[in-house]
Amino acid sequence: MILNKRIAVLALALSSLLTACSKHSEDQSARVGQPVTELRYQSLPGTVSLPELAEDLGYLGPLKLNYVGSVQGGPQDLQALATGDVDVATAFNGAIIKLAAANVKIKSVVGSYGSDDKSWVGYYVKDDSPIHTARDLIGKKVAVNTLGAHYEFVLKDYLAQQGLSPEDINKVELTVLPPASTEQSLRAGQVDAASLVSVFQDKALARGGIRKVFSDTDLYGSFTAGSYVFTQQFIKDHPDTVKQFVTGVAKAVEWSKSTPREQVIARFKAIIHKRKRQENDQFVQYWHSFGVVDKGGLLTTAQFQRWIDLFVKQGLLKPNQIEANSLFTNQFNPYATQASPTASEK
Repeated sequence: MILNKRIAVLALALSSLLTACSKHSEDQSARVGQPVTELRYQSLPGTVSLPELAEDLGYLGPLKLNYVGSVQGGPQDLQALATGDVDVATAFNGAIIKLAAANVKIKSVVGSYGSDDKSWVGYYVKDDSPIHTARDLIGKKVAVNTLGAHYEFVLKDYLAQQGLSPEDINKVELTVLPPASTEQSLRAGQVDAASLVSVFQDKALARGGIRKVFSDTDLYGSFTAGSYVFTQQFIKDHPDTVKQFVTGVAKAVEWSKSTPREQVIARFKAIIHKRKRQENDQFVQYWHSFGVVDKGGLLTTAQFQRWIDLFVKQGLLKPNQIEANSLFTNQFNPYATQASPTASEK
């Protein structure tokens, strides 16, 4: 399968980068035994990530964030982590599984995003589109933010659940587009369907003229879909830094859930204006939720096992090739002893 080859090549390439890249090795060696006062990271333009919110709220303490550039998707962020260009990355848990299966030494430490009744990934077409079912997508172009991540795997799982053969699924053409331009491409007819999420989805729905074919919550209910990730070496060398980061993000998750939406949005706009990256703050007014299900972004076996089972079914992993519990840790999360996983994640 084309998908198998693409993911295998990506995983092997990143594995090689992580183990052989001299820049990464030199950076790591230079920082061993030295206190890390800032974390290099990437983020999506026009939005506010959980670490950025945590820093603005003062939850990161003396730890500072060092923005090194924009990112379009998790695989790109993981590649930057592998090459030592960032210290922390966020990605779809399925992408994390594939890299771990290729012996890339990374570990998830706290939830970063997900889907719930307030925010989800939807797959949309124009109102007058002839596409109504999974079979109607055969031979059509579907926009996703990146390959080898959340939007692609959910789409392919949906197609499979609706009875499409692997051959038919491969006829659905994936087109990579930045989230900020996906809606425009759909309306212009450059793609036949598009995956939209969060503020980009709500803004498109507010304009009207599009309809949902399905969503990831239609398939799975509410679930935490992605995590923040460090290399295992960084965790070993700088546990206090990781703990401060996880604690801050965990508190930011709970702050976003307990604070009135209008106040959260106002905070986002203030953050965007203060960081002066020449961004438009129009998207944040449509924010509803980060979609992180469990308290403080706690990680659970179910969050990873769902994708392991899917990959085994698709032939991307061998049975028992990797254990879900080996992919994450809650040891740095202050909520680990205060809350149990929600029913949806057990």
